[in-house]
Amino acid sequence: MHVPGAGLDGIDMASVPAGTGICNVFEHEIPIAEFVMAAMLNWEIRPEALRASFTTDTWPDVYRSRVPHGEICGLTLGLVGFGRIGRTIARRARAFGMRIVAVDQFAEDTDGLADAILPPDRLPEMLAGADFLVIACPLTDRTRNLIGAAEFAAMKPTGVLVNVSRAPIVDEAALYDALSRRTIGGAVLDVWYGYPAGADDRVAPSRFRFEELPNAVCTPHSSAWTTRLPERRYAFIARNIDRLAAGEPLLNLVREPVPASRPAIQDTSVP
Repeated sequence: MHVPGAGLDGIDMASVPAGTGICNVFEHEIPIAEFVMAAMLNWEIRPEALRASFTTDTWPDVYRSRVPHGEICGLTLGLVGFGRIGRTIARRARAFGMRIVAVDQFAEDTDGLADAILPPDRLPEMLAGADFLVIACPLTDRTRNLIGAAEFAAMKPTGVLVNVSRAPIVDEAALYDALSRRTIGGAVLDVWYGYPAGADDRVAPSRFRFEELPNAVCTPHSSAWTTRLPERRYAFIARNIDRLAAGEPLLNLVREPVPASRPAIQDTSVP
């Protein structure tokens, strides 16, 4: 069984026969990293606001009253998760001169992409210093509601959350409260708490109207959805099928197939 994506939280593992191996596919780390970089740059530079302020008639006044915008160079990027996505983001953020601190229980930084990799129990330390907090870890029982009211209180009041992983890693009500009360500076949200299951399903993305908050940028789970992604993903699956046919080890095997036990052969010969 080949999942054409990275996340396995949509699969009922108990329903998959034990003899079936499961592989997943990545190839989305590049567009997600570009989305995160764009989100941080847009947050600091505000190009749409600059564009809206410019007209021929008001040019002299606009020029004289320019408001300085920010820059991401020298800011601290906090990464929750330092796997494929986190590392790809870090590589690009490093090129922009950002300081990078990740929280991950298992990752090693053999390439020197991060300034520090902290264990999960030091998450509050990372939150206190992060200008941007990017959620890049998988959704598991341990990470569900990992970021809640206490974590938002630990962040800078100007800190910005960027979630490109799974929405339930962040407590829904706590996030809305933190944005409404300006406990944090803002959020860029590309993943949601409710998804349509069919063509006629009118499910809401959240119990709260995040899109109505001035400090929330809401997008429709599109950070990875580029014109070039499907080709890379299905090419990977095709290569894995070739490996299967050739009897070679499969790539990205996340669950080994359990061989069916053979019944014992009884000796029915007459002595």
